[in-house]
Amino acid sequence: MRLDGVGRRYGVRGPWVLRDVHLEVPARALVRIEGTNGSGKSTLLRLFAGIDRPSTGRITGRPHSAYVPERFPAALPFTAAGYLTHLGRIHGLRGAEAARRATEWLERFGAAGHARTRLAELSKGTSQKVAVAQALLAEPELLVLDEAWTGLDRGAREELDRAVAERVAAGGTVVFVDHDPQRLAGAADARYRVAGGRLLPQEESGRTADPAAASGPRVVIEVEGAPGSALPTGRGGVAAGPDRAPAGAPRLPGGPQIAPGPDGTTRLTVPAAHSDALLRALLSARPPWHIRSVAAVPDPDDGPAPEPPFAPAPDPASAPDPDPDEAPLP
Repeated sequence: MRLDGVGRRYGVRGPWVLRDVHLEVPARALVRIEGTNGSGKSTLLRLFAGIDRPSTGRITGRPHSAYVPERFPAALPFTAAGYLTHLGRIHGLRGAEAARRATEWLERFGAAGHARTRLAELSKGTSQKVAVAQALLAEPELLVLDEAWTGLDRGAREELDRAVAERVAAGGTVVFVDHDPQRLAGAADARYRVAGGRLLPQEESGRTADPAAASGPRVVIEVEGAPGSALPTGRGGVAAGPDRAPAGAPRLPGGPQIAPGPDGTTRLTVPAAHSDALLRALLSARPPWHIRSVAAVPDPDDGPAPEPPFAPAPDPASAPDPDPDEAPLP
């Protein structure tokens, strides 16, 4: 997907929101868009999704897209499941398949109990779960998320993190905006800032130099490959195995840190939200990688493990006299 000289203004003669945006977004990429309120982030995301058309320039190569808006229009004459099934059919799914996926995503986000509730009667948090589910159920090639995590409970936010990793691992592209600077920290392939109507690339990618620097739980996966096999690129383009990965090799989900392990194994450290997608990528490789172990990495913010309570040694003088019937034999 390419944006060539794209601009957008309010109305026919209104002020410019965006000017001269040039960007190529590859497949299998996670792209973060940043900027202050009112800078034009949402306008750019609507252009990505095809909701708005540019005033100048052109957008080419837009794949099958799905969009989660900043505000979900809940006042629609549907139940939660009915709305998702309807959107699934619009995306080209057959009725039974659309209904199955609607049920699946409501369950994943913990909203299955509201399947028959009308949208207008849902809480804000549950409405947001439905908004996210409608974008994911069609497995879009381009997923556009505008503050999609806002209003979700912790479990649903983590589920959305996993869903994003799954989309990228499946070859899709995800473009997102979120007010939390730690959202998907260490996982983004590229970061851009909207300022003064321009789209400015950040000097450093969203990937941190070391997954240990990213907040949140992490997982270390120890793998063993077949002779001659090599991993795709990980963080910084480093490849494991006897050979370096070829130029242009796809990145592993979550951009894991790759390091040698014991006995010829390889250790991959990745944010926990991306561990499932990474495991699937390793197991679906040809030849597949053997998973030796999967373990959580202690979060340094949790501090050291608590010491057991101190128990003073017993005072011999206060010990009871031994029972003569239990005295040891001579």
